[in-house]
This record gives sequence, structure tokens and C-alpha cells, in this order.
Amino acid sequence: MDNNYIVGLKLKPQRQKKKVWAWILLLILVAIGISGVFKRSPELISPLSRINNSLRNIVDESLTGARGTYGIAIKNLKSGESYYFNEHRVFETGSLYKLWIMATVFKQIQDGGLTEDQVLSEDIAALNEKFNIDPDSAELKEGTVTLTVHDALLQMIAISHNYAALLLTEKVKLSSVAAFLKENGFSESSVGTDGDPPKSTPADIALFYERLYKGELANQQYTQEMADLLKNQQSDDGLPKYLPDEVPVANKTGDIGWFKHDAGIIYTGNGDYIITIMSESDYPPGAQERIAMISKEVYEYFTKK
Repeated sequence: MDNNYIVGLKLKPQRQKKKVWAWILLLILVAIGISGVFKRSPELISPLSRINNSLRNIVDESLTGARGTYGIAIKNLKSGESYYFNEHRVFETGSLYKLWIMATVFKQIQDGGLTEDQVLSEDIAALNEKFNIDPDSAELKEGTVTLTVHDALLQMIAISHNYAALLLTEKVKLSSVAAFLKENGFSESSVGTDGDPPKSTPADIALFYERLYKGELANQQYTQEMADLLKNQQSDDGLPKYLPDEVPVANKTGDIGWFKHDAGIIYTGNGDYIITIMSESDYPPGAQERIAMISKEVYEYFTKK
């Protein structure tokens, strides 16, 4: 009787040992693989992780071939699903610092130190000198800028008017803006009270929007006014560019030199989400288009799942 059987297979006597060891090795490898799966931390095999991986994949694909450095923070405010990349990388903010000016102004309005119909007026040359703006490169060199607080806020956010921002900053003081950052936990941001340009990170800008969304920066009335101002943003070649016209976008752009940024809240029926994209590259127009494309892909991801 021939006893050379392994798992139902009849073997030739001279090859029996080799076949036995091959099967044993295969079983060991399978066991190791299964063990490895179950030893992974729960978050690596959770459904949420698989979703995050998908979100990461579409953003990573959108960044393929990108020139320069990008920092991204995305958070769905309904589901909590998020994606972060270089979120603690420090960038010059460009006009994103105007978010802080806006919130500081509304804090002083809420506290009774300002009113929206209060008229502010300053000499342009004096503003240039106070804020260390080179007269040769200044947008405006002479005259006076005069606006109500309401109009200055609207122009600062909607069209990113620099002298409206300087007018408001002169009124509320940079020290108050710095205090606002500290009080609200924006520890990776600096307003430039030491003469340096304002700086921040995608994580801090995203946190600003989350705290605004939750009504943690002002009362209900002024929270809504800030959101409405941001929805009036006139620069639409970034986050809103490829989104449907009916989708509300409350965003603020920022660019200076090699830096190009856009950040805001996108309001959708599937859940509102925050998206912050900051970049530094030697070709800002390309970064601008990439910001728009990433925004499009993220919108489609969140709304078509």
C-alpha cells in the first residue's frame, strides 16, 4: 500500500520531501500574512480609514507633478472625515491675515468699542510709514482713505482691499490682533508685530474656520455677519472656480510673492466642509489652478459618495 499522500495528493517517492516542505512553507506564509492583518491597529482597518485613504488618494493625485510646497487641511464638519498634509508648515499668509482683522473688529464691535457705522479716516502716507510699506512699491502713495467700519470690512474681505485692512488694523491695533490669536489658540500664527510678515499654517487657518462655523469667535449675529462677508468674496479663481454656481462658498484668498492660498467653508447638502490650501512655488498661477482643481475633486468626493 502506498502511504505517500499529503492533503489528498499522491506524490512520487523521490519528490515527497520537497513537496511536504513546500506546503509547510506556504502555510507558514499564509499564517504570517493573516496574523499581520489582525495585528494592525484598529484605525488602519476601520471603514473611516478606508474613506480617508480615498480622500488622500484624490488629493495626492491632484498634487502629482506639483511644483513647490503645499500644505492642506480638509475637514467635513458633518462626518468629521479629514485629510491633512503639511498642515503645520508655516507660510506667509498674504491676505489670509485679514481673517484675523475681521474677527478682531467684530469682537470690539460686540464689546462696544466700535460701531459698524463709525467713520474711519487716515492719511495714506502715514499708513505706509506706520506699516513699513515701501513708498516706491506702495499701491497708494498719497491722499486719504475714509470708510465706515462696515464698508472697510466689506472691501477688505470681498475685494481684499489692502488699505481698508490697514485702516481697520490701525483702529483696532496689531497688539489686539495678536491677543486675539493667543486667546483663541492659534498658536502657529503670528500677525507680524515684530516687523515680520504675518505667518500661519493650514492647521491654524482651518481651525479659524471651524471655530467661526461653531460660533466660537463671536455671538450669533456677528458670526453670521462674518460668514456673509466671506460669502461675498469676489475672487473666484481658486476654491469656487470649478464648483457649481449655486454652491455657497465662504472663503478668503491670500497671495504675496511666491505664496498662493485659498481657504474657506463649502456648504453642501451632504455636509459642510472646510478646505485650506496654502502653497509656495516659483509659479503662483500654476498653484492657483491646482488649488481650483483640488477643490473640485474634494467637492465631488464629498457630494457624490
